[in-house]
Amino acid sequence: MNLAVPGGSGVVSVMARHPRGQTAVETRKHVWTVPLVPGSVRAARERSERSLVLFGLESSSALFGAVLLVVSELVTNAVRHAQHSPDAEVTLHMTEHLLVASVGDLDSRPITLADTGRAAGQGLRTVADLARTFGGDVRIEPSSGGCGKTVVVRFILPEGTP
Repeated sequence: MNLAVPGGSGVVSVMARHPRGQTAVETRKHVWTVPLVPGSVRAARERSERSLVLFGLESSSALFGAVLLVVSELVTNAVRHAQHSPDAEVTLHMTEHLLVASVGDLDSRPITLADTGRAAGQGLRTVADLARTFGGDVRIEPSSGGCGKTVVVRFILPEGTP
């Protein structure tokens, strides 16, 4: 389900039909754009923090800290390496069992998870390790429209997460 958010950012909460016809699942999604300048890392982290609180996550939880670190690292990478992109789109998306954090930019230069083996890829390796800690993974996808890429990090929500 695609939802247009006025002004390109905001929190959206919708009820989605479960694939097996079971009880509806609430989906929460927050999308915003940040300019790719150094101060954007802090702004993205602060906005992510507010979103996670709105999603109902405890700020003292390990997952909360992991997601903040992942968003900070991905925006830092975009600021440093996506020189042909004026901004990046940050998305936090939470369903009943999954939290997804992604950062997309318009720079056409590809990156791969193999880059984590290099000294310059330490941040992406940390991101992958954090995702695995929560049973998740990292994918790099082409951006819709064919220009750029999006790093998608999935976390399986721990039992009892609201």
